[in-house]
Amino acid sequence: MKNTPLEHKLIKIAEPVIQDFGFRLVMLEFKSGVLQILVEDPRTGNLSLDDCTKIARTLSPLLEVEDPIPGAYTLEVSSPGIDRPLITAEDFAKYAGYEAKVELDDVVDGQRRFRGVIVGEKDGFVTLLVDKGEHRLEIAAMKKARLVLTDELIKATRMDREILKETTI
Repeated sequence: MKNTPLEHKLIKIAEPVIQDFGFRLVMLEFKSGVLQILVEDPRTGNLSLDDCTKIARTLSPLLEVEDPIPGAYTLEVSSPGIDRPLITAEDFAKYAGYEAKVELDDVVDGQRRFRGVIVGEKDGFVTLLVDKGEHRLEIAAMKKARLVLTDELIKATRMDREILKETTI
């Protein structure tokens, strides 16, 4: 996905703080006066409310000192959730077999929006299985992509949490 120059500047400020806490920056977007930062624990894919608060309280004064955003804004730090955005090639590879919605910048095969099962990722392209067959879509040409909340995804998320609990007890 593409970021604006301001978002690139904000990523350079936020990402080291997030990594220092042992987390991964999933997405950063500044839109309509809201700086939204999605963060995950790389082990679980989630983030607790306490972790979100800790990150926000650490980032807020740093953003005030750096002052990259003119005027007032709201800072939101949260987990990407189950129906998470898909940003990197690794995201698409990790969630192969699950349903996703993809919106492209330009029309491909007569359409801009696709919904289908992720077959896989290779060399910066994602293959989606849709009603009319497979479509190979370039990640760099995607405006937005996210998982679709399905029973299979919910079940897999629950199983991942159970496995994590068993390994940490």
